[in-house]
Amino acid sequence: MQAGPRDSAGHWLHDAAHRTFLAADARRALDLFDASPRQGGGFHVLDLAGRPLPGQVQELHTTTRLVHSYALGQLAGRPDAAGIIDKGMAYLWSHHRDRNHGGYIWSLAGDDVADGTKLAYGHVFVLLAASSAKMVGHPDADRLLSDIAEVLDRHFWDDTAGLFRDEFTRDWRPFSTYRGMNANMHGVEALLAAHEATGEGEYLRRAGRILDFFIAGQAASEGWRIPEHYDEDWRPDRAYAGNPMFRPAGTTPGHSFEMARLLLQWWDLAGRPAGDAPSQARALTERALADAWDDQRGGLAYTLRFGGAVDNPARYWWPVTEAIGAVAALIKADPQPGDEDWYRKLWDFACMRLIDHQHGGWFPELGPDDGPSGSQFVGKPDIYHALQADLLPLARGLSRQGQDLGIGQPLGRNDAA
Repeated sequence: MQAGPRDSAGHWLHDAAHRTFLAADARRALDLFDASPRQGGGFHVLDLAGRPLPGQVQELHTTTRLVHSYALGQLAGRPDAAGIIDKGMAYLWSHHRDRNHGGYIWSLAGDDVADGTKLAYGHVFVLLAASSAKMVGHPDADRLLSDIAEVLDRHFWDDTAGLFRDEFTRDWRPFSTYRGMNANMHGVEALLAAHEATGEGEYLRRAGRILDFFIAGQAASEGWRIPEHYDEDWRPDRAYAGNPMFRPAGTTPGHSFEMARLLLQWWDLAGRPAGDAPSQARALTERALADAWDDQRGGLAYTLRFGGAVDNPARYWWPVTEAIGAVAALIKADPQPGDEDWYRKLWDFACMRLIDHQHGGWFPELGPDDGPSGSQFVGKPDIYHALQADLLPLARGLSRQGQDLGIGQPLGRNDAA
């Protein structure tokens, strides 16, 4: 199986066989994750074959990413047959929403709070879910959007810095001085979606302020790598090493790809103002590819030390999906020699090693033998990254929302071409 015709001289973005492949991969993933709803509310984590895994803990980013992903699928032409948008929106309001203190609870075990911490990372995903639900006309979207916008304004948004603060206790007491790039990066994603859904300019302005700090401010002075961790005065904390998955030491090239794509999306939504956005997005993308690509085995290293040496060489699926999204955005916005080669190389690797052609979805991690590994992830943790890798290249422009991409048709004989 391959991701496109080997002899095509033009851009794969415009090639019918490749676009059919992307649509088919998106449909297979959605078919797999249709098994996510849990009886009584919430969602299961799925094993590699798409079967529910035991366990009751439901994390906020899982709920919100499923709502967002299925809204994207519906916008792209694939109906939500499993009712995941409805179920997720209901669960956000009935369970994750904290009726006692406001805001949204990070994790639940059945009807009990497992972790009541209030994290900006989780709250910006609520904004993303509400915005995407609004794009598909969900009747509860405005209610959720109004509530989460007020919570973000009151507790997380630092208007002086133009950035989101990170974390509070359940009753909104600050318990650390940590500030981070990751929550702000996903904040940009959510703010841009909210702007698309509502037309409200303040969302776009805030996204631009965050991007300016991390890209023109930090990345430009750090060799086009973005420090992940900061103190309360927004100075990089080079010694920080927290949760090895959500807050790893050093820099994370996968986040450079995401920030590059989001910068181009902001630039497009802002009317393509004069400035350095395309060249900055290219600098981020090219630096991350040069630093992280594994020339021997393929794939991308998870984290780097300051200066660019590989720190954690683990090869996860999501940096590859985000590299695909960044390169596709560059091809649309400002194509240059070499972009097509990288786009094809990334998809060839994904098709050979990461996509589960039997069950649908992507394997989240590769071991030293290039086969699926479970050292960090159990099962298939989410659909979000891989689905966007399929849908972003299919979209006509740089936005990911509001386009029927024709992915709802039944599988045909050429879908794996």
